[in-house]
Amino acid sequence: MTAGYVEFEFDLPEALLKRLITVFDNLSPAPLTKLNVEAIPEEQGVYQIFLTENGKSDLVYIGKTDAASGLRVRLNRHAIKIQNRQNLDPDKVTFKAVRVFVFTPVDLETQLIEHYGTTSTVSWNGSGFGSNDPGRERDTTTYKENHFDARFPIDINRPLSFAVPSTESAANILRVLKAGSTYLIRFQRLGKGQRAAHLDLEKTSVSLDPSLPKTAESVIKQVIQQLPVGWHATMLPSHVIIYKEDNRQFPSGRLIAKS
Repeated sequence: MTAGYVEFEFDLPEALLKRLITVFDNLSPAPLTKLNVEAIPEEQGVYQIFLTENGKSDLVYIGKTDAASGLRVRLNRHAIKIQNRQNLDPDKVTFKAVRVFVFTPVDLETQLIEHYGTTSTVSWNGSGFGSNDPGRERDTTTYKENHFDARFPIDINRPLSFAVPSTESAANILRVLKAGSTYLIRFQRLGKGQRAAHLDLEKTSVSLDPSLPKTAESVIKQVIQQLPVGWHATMLPSHVIIYKEDNRQFPSGRLIAKS
């Protein structure tokens, strides 16, 4: 030992984690609603999501922000995703969020998951809950039983909460439907990287029957039935796809309509 000298190494990640756990455990959860999320600052931090079932509230997801999305954007994305799902009551979903002013490169998300359990107990982590559009390649895969979308598939038979034009081009009706829906509706474009829809969708005028149910499934069926031959609409657990002359197999899909 050198006289008058000692080495001290401060474990910042461990100290931060311990303090963060205390802050989370002392924080009361709030309903995961758009109103509550709008009050959250768009800052860096970490958050937890809980699901109440059979009178018991369980921690189901732990997330963190990044340079592209802060707490408000992340939580708002989740608040939208839990809407219009089978087997899931959005009123039973709550959250806790903590802004971290000194946001170090430490992987707080992984450390919090390790503290509160593993991905098998924090069940929505690793389940696809935090993902966005899975892309066309995901369409043909088989969703595992524990996947978030397999457990809580989208519900396309709920009454729409917004108006859809009664007579318009197929493309415009689908655009309105897509913009108002809480889940993804993907339809064929004119070409790769282009924003315009396929010419069949742009040029076909569609009239919706006012006597039929105003649900996403009903609207999509009516659109498909009035398109030229070769179109199909398929519901996957997480989204709806609408393509022409697409002969792919969709193991987890359900055919909505075919022209």
